Amino acid sequence: MDNNSQNFMVEKIRTQYMEKENTELDVLRALDAKVNRPANIFAYVFGSIGAIIMGSGMSLVMTDIGETIGIGDSMVPGIIIGVIGMVMAIINYPIYKNILSSRKKKYADEIIKLSDKIMKK
Repeated sequence: MDNNSQNFMVEKIRTQYMEKENTELDVLRALDAKVNRPANIFAYVFGSIGAIIMGSGMSLVMTDIGETIGIGDSMVPGIIIGVIGMVMAIINYPIYKNILSSRKKKYADEIIKLSDKIMKK
C-alpha cells in the first residue's frame, strides 16, 4: 500500500471519530425531517394496517379459513372487513396530506428564515 492510500485510509477513519460541528444546513435538514417524519410514519403504519385488514377480509371470502375459525358463512363478514380495510387505504392519503400540511404551517416561518439566512451567505 503506497503512502497516499495509507493517508487516505487514516483520514477516513479519523473523521469518524472527530466531533462534527452543526452547520445551519444540518439544522435546516433536521427541521425538514421533523416536518415530514410524523406524516410518513403515520401513512406507512395506517396504510399497512388497512392493507392487512383488507387482506383478511379477502381471505375470509376466498378461502375456507372462516370455517376453520368457526364462522359458518364467512362471505358477509369477509366483505365487511375487506371494505373497512379498503376505506382505510383510500383515506390514508388525504389524512397524510392533512398532517403534512399542518406540520408545514407550524414550521414554515422557522424554515424560511433559516433558508434565507443560508442563501444570503
